Formats: sequence, structure tokens, C-alpha cells
Amino acid sequence: MQSILPNNFGLQWDAIRESVIDATERVGRSGRLILGTEVESFERELSNYWGISFAVGCANGLDAIEIGLRSLEIKPGQKVLTTPLSAFATTLAIFRSGGVPVFCDTDLSGLIDLELVEDVLESDPEIKFLVPVHLFGHALDLRELDRLNKQFELKIVEDCAQSIGSRSFGKPTGSIGHVAATSFYPTKNLGCYGDGGALLTNGELISERARSIRDYGQTEKYLHSLMGLNSRLDELQAAILRTALLPRLDLWTQKRRSIANRYLKELSHPEIVALPLPEGSDSCWHLFPIRVLSDRNSFQVWLSKKGVYTGIHYPTLINEQPIFKNGIASNQYEIKTSLVQAKLITQQEVSLPIHPFLTDSEVSQVIEACNSWRR
Repeated sequence: MQSILPNNFGLQWDAIRESVIDATERVGRSGRLILGTEVESFERELSNYWGISFAVGCANGLDAIEIGLRSLEIKPGQKVLTTPLSAFATTLAIFRSGGVPVFCDTDLSGLIDLELVEDVLESDPEIKFLVPVHLFGHALDLRELDRLNKQFELKIVEDCAQSIGSRSFGKPTGSIGHVAATSFYPTKNLGCYGDGGALLTNGELISERARSIRDYGQTEKYLHSLMGLNSRLDELQAAILRTALLPRLDLWTQKRRSIANRYLKELSHPEIVALPLPEGSDSCWHLFPIRVLSDRNSFQVWLSKKGVYTGIHYPTLINEQPIFKNGIASNQYEIKTSLVQAKLITQQEVSLPIHPFLTDSEVSQVIEACNSWRR
């Protein structure tokens, strides 16, 4: 019996080692380590891959959301509707941009409930910003998001940190909002060898503002016109992403989809239920989330004894984090709906291993371990 981990960076290194070494050599010999031709080339190739006009590399996915909101000229105290079920970075970016997070429940898939979003927007006309998250790699219904965008004249930053390659009714995630924000954290489907992120937009003015904000707010060298950040994607990370990782992304995404299809077809335990896909979603399967209907801890212990290691995404709702209970943010957020569905997912969700280096026999081992679970 072999151990099966949520990710296997050793096998990834074996696959891309020569490309990474070539990229490192190329950057080292160039003499340009910050905001040079590698970043420019990667931004161009990423925007072409995604089908969005402009890409702006930055230091991480959190910064990408913040820079996106600030490029849309959010004002201090403006409300931003979002989900309580996500990585904390989604909400932290709203705080850092000066916004006030407003939480709305999810649907059964774990993604923000767009029907409830409409109700909230109708009840509170002050809300003009929306940060939805394409969680787990699943795509929100972009047709519905587009309708809400037009009906309420929203400013939308789509959190696509987990959804590169995902589509909704044929459209890529990130293509409806004014900004798409993504992360290159190493565990992501397109993850670099350190931290990194990017925002994408079809708005040229938005992209210009984002480029300025990421680089101290400079509009020219030593001319600071905006309140900026130090949030630049390194040349080395851009080179690795462009020549070692992005060219392999489609193949690796297809492998994830193949594994997910096996799980969907072959998992048969009555107390294990896959979270449903939103209508029209063609997921990139960043994660494979299931609900364990009883005794999640017993299930995870059982799998670990079978050599299968799992994760939980996410065990605590964002609004239940200590910073909201007794910290500086305790009076700086709103909850507009019950959060019953999101809470249920925090109590039941388990993420099974899914990465492009799993073998067929390892997938079988995961399935067998799940189906044979006895409490």
C-alpha cells in the first residue's frame, strides 16, 4: 500500500525539471530580474490562453483581488457582496481595498447562491461590488452572473484562483466580470515555484491602473500618481510559468477531469456524496469535494489508514474566524442571509486527492478506500 497525497510536487519536478532549469538560466543570463520581458511575455500568453485582453502579473492571488477592486475605484466603506466559504484571502482583499464584506449563503455546490445574490442586491441598492468565487474549480453560472451584472450595474471581480481552464456554458470563468483574479500558489492547477498571481481584464484603463498599483503606484519612473503596492510577479516565476507550466496545463487539466469522472462513476458508499456541479459548469477540478454525511473524522482516519490523505476546504466560515468575533473586524461586515448551506459544507466537506500525477491504480486505491469505509 502506497501513500497518496493531495499533491505530489516531486513527480511534478521530474516532469518539468529541464524546463525549469532552462528558464532559470535564461533569466539569470538576461540580467533583468523584475518586470522584464519574461513577465511581459507571460502576461501576453496568459491573456491569450484565457481569452481576455489584458493580464497583469502580481505577487499573489490576494493582491490580484485587491488590485482589481482598487482599479475599479472602490471607495472606503463601500459594500462588497461575497461568499463566506472560501480561502480567507478573498475577504482579506476586500478589507485591504477599503471595502466592507457582505456575506451571502452558498448553494448545494458550495458556490455563492446567485438567486440569493439577486435578493440581496434588490434589498440593498448600496451594494455595487461583487466578488464571487469559482470554488473547487467549478464554474458559477456565467449566464446568470451576466444578467445580474447588467441588471444591477455591478462592478465584479471574479475570484478565479481555483478555476483556470473552467467554463460555464462554453465561456471561461473570469470573462463576465470587469476583472478576473487568479493565484499561482504552488497547489493551484497553474502553480509556480513560490508565490504569484495575476489579474485579467478586457478594460485597457483597468489594466493600466493595475500595472501602476502593483508597482508603487507609479505612472512613470519615480512619478507616483496612485496609492500603490509592491506586488510584482518576479521574472523567474514568470519564466517558469510560461515555458514549464502553462504549456502543460491543458494536458494536466484533462487528467484531472479523467480522475474526477472515475470518482463520480465509481464512488458508491451511501454516506459519501459529491458536491454537485453548477448548471453548465465544465470544471477544471482543482479539488474533488465530497460531503461525508456522518462522522467525517472517522472517514478521514479510515482513509489515512488506507494510505489516502485528504483535506478539508474549508473547516470554518470566514465570518466565524477570530478576527470577526473579537478582532478589529468585529463590526466591519454584514451578513445578509442565513448561512445554513455554507455552514453544512464546512461540517461535511472532504477533498479527495486529485492531481495529474495520480496513476490509475492510485485512483482505484482511493475509490476502494472510500467504498469500504466502516465506522
